[in-house]
Amino acid sequence: MNSVDRIYHDTASIQVGSPHQLNALRKLVVEQLSALLESQTRTHLFDATIQAMVSRVHASLMADLQTDAACPGSHLLDYCRRLDRNLKLLADERQRQWRRNGEHIQELLTEFNQTMDILSSTLVETDLLERQSRILEQIIFSPERVTHWEEFVREILSSFCDIFRFDFFYIAFLENHGLSLFFYYSGACSERIKCSVKERLIAETIEKLGLPPDVAVEVEEYQTGGAARLTDVNDIRTLTVTLPDYAPQLAGLLGVVYASPTPLGAQELSMIRSLLSVMVMVVGSSRLLGHTLDELEYYATHDPLTGLCNRRRFTEALDYEIDRSARHGHEFSILLLDLDDFKNINDSFGHPVGDMALAQIGECLNDHLRKGDIAFRIGGDEFAVILPETPPAGAFRVAEVLRDRLRGMRLASPDGRQFFITASIGVVSYPRDGNDAADLVAGVDLVLYHAKRMGKDEVSTLESVNNSPKQSRNSRVYAEELRLALREGRIVPYYQPIVDSRTGGLFAYEAVARLIEPGREAVSAEVFINTIEKYGLAGELDKSILTAAFSAARQMIRADGSTPRLFINLSAEEMRDRGILGFAKDLCDRLEFPPDRVVFEIVEREAIGYLAHMRKFLAKFRRIGFSFALDDFGSGYNSFHYLRELHFEYVKIDGEFVRNIMNSRIDRALVSNLASLCRDLGTKTIAEFVESEQTLTTLQDMGIDYVQGFHIGMPMPESALKLVV
Repeated sequence: MNSVDRIYHDTASIQVGSPHQLNALRKLVVEQLSALLESQTRTHLFDATIQAMVSRVHASLMADLQTDAACPGSHLLDYCRRLDRNLKLLADERQRQWRRNGEHIQELLTEFNQTMDILSSTLVETDLLERQSRILEQIIFSPERVTHWEEFVREILSSFCDIFRFDFFYIAFLENHGLSLFFYYSGACSERIKCSVKERLIAETIEKLGLPPDVAVEVEEYQTGGAARLTDVNDIRTLTVTLPDYAPQLAGLLGVVYASPTPLGAQELSMIRSLLSVMVMVVGSSRLLGHTLDELEYYATHDPLTGLCNRRRFTEALDYEIDRSARHGHEFSILLLDLDDFKNINDSFGHPVGDMALAQIGECLNDHLRKGDIAFRIGGDEFAVILPETPPAGAFRVAEVLRDRLRGMRLASPDGRQFFITASIGVVSYPRDGNDAADLVAGVDLVLYHAKRMGKDEVSTLESVNNSPKQSRNSRVYAEELRLALREGRIVPYYQPIVDSRTGGLFAYEAVARLIEPGREAVSAEVFINTIEKYGLAGELDKSILTAAFSAARQMIRADGSTPRLFINLSAEEMRDRGILGFAKDLCDRLEFPPDRVVFEIVEREAIGYLAHMRKFLAKFRRIGFSFALDDFGSGYNSFHYLRELHFEYVKIDGEFVRNIMNSRIDRALVSNLASLCRDLGTKTIAEFVESEQTLTTLQDMGIDYVQGFHIGMPMPESALKLVV
């Protein structure tokens, strides 16, 4: 086997798949080629020796032949001369071959080394990429890792050490409060080295980020393991990468600090920067996702407008406080605040001003509560406060203070218009007013609305309410009971007669809602109407009453073939929707009930926010045939303004004035003047609360057109009406 074959045979047995194997191949080939070159050199030297010896013998022979030139063998001299020339030619050719073979071997060695360098570079890069891939495989985001991203980074750095032995890894964030720096040490460095590196890196970071020298700096430190290498801070080198633009609120730097006895190659630097870019993605994304999760967690329990805790947090805190107070035998109290007429602020000044007011109210609550008290915004313009270890008397005093503080707040719109806010407050206490969350919430809800009915800007307790929370329950629970009653047809119209004050003849019926509960008397609408309106059941109630009342009215046929008029109450909220009157028109068409027999009653105090559209609204439905009555006339500030602007066909004089005309000279004069005014305007008057014959006679003398009340007739179910009136 020749040398070339031996090289091929030996190298074919080596599997090249790593830098170590590649070095083994390089060594083997160089050894074989060197041996070949050495063998050729020895052969060349041996050949030169033989050639020199032949030359000496040949020269001696030639000398002998030349001495005896006349010798008969002189022809041998010519042969020797020719042989000498041929030997020289052979020697020259051999020299040329040896020289050329040597050059070929040297070129082969050079080309082989170059090829090995390229292959080595490729294998090194592949190896680094494989190790980099192992790092990337660890970058799997999860809520735990995002939340504790500092530990997540430490896990990745442990693998990073396999590729590049760093001494310090650092992350710098520029945040609202200042500069945050996170240091990771690869090895147990001395405190002197740590302090020196930190001082240097802080100064470099401040300079690179263009920050003032006195910027606030927070530092956190972590250990990644390994042995300490750094002994002289002057030997360190740094590599940094800037955090990406997608997280401007996290602007900063990320980099490594290392001490290396030899400079890193271009390939190593490129690989390290590549890994730093990966770390930038990890750190930036984790930090940003962490902030997002923190915000989501915060707003899951807090109101974004006021910063107060929200309803969900209120429920959790209430359950916790009940358990804590039960264990320790403590009392605690709950305040429920509802802003009075807050809708008017939104309507008058706009929702941005309303939001500003809510935010200031949240600040006011926080400013005037003790440490440990918790304020909540539980929806819209409704707030709650939990007062731990606070008895009823103390809670009532806190409620009065808050009411007075809110009343004294001076708020202003962007254009400089000032306005004020008041609040109605309900107060309940554990365990006096309830032993569980349901009873306490039911009680405070009931008490709050009692405060509203007292005239607003009031503080109320359960002592001032006749019903207990267990009887009336939570308004929400009661609302669901009413919803079920509507579906089962247990809220029905009762009919109270309205008669001509002069003749006593039936003029109309007012349809009033009654709740029918098995085994009990019918419940008046005054008991449940607030809950109906609060939980958006008014539309469903009105449709139910209209359908039943129109069907019943078709059966009330007079002797002349006509039917009495039907007065039906209508809330301003339902008028804003306008759907209910469209429903009434369709119902009249379907039941063949004449619209001119229907009079819709509008409560004066509920028409305030709708006055701008009321004229067009009334005109549109009058063309259909409907009529309208202004209910509780005289109870509001703008009674005469509404009467002048809207031209109601009927006005129902507030029953509070009618009830006292026999005892109050002022009420008697007021009703008489109202009757005279309406008569001059061509508007018919109806007096409510007529409860005695004496009151009826007085109203007749005043010229009141129609009357209704217990003295005239009680509300009765449909079954009690005569089919022919």
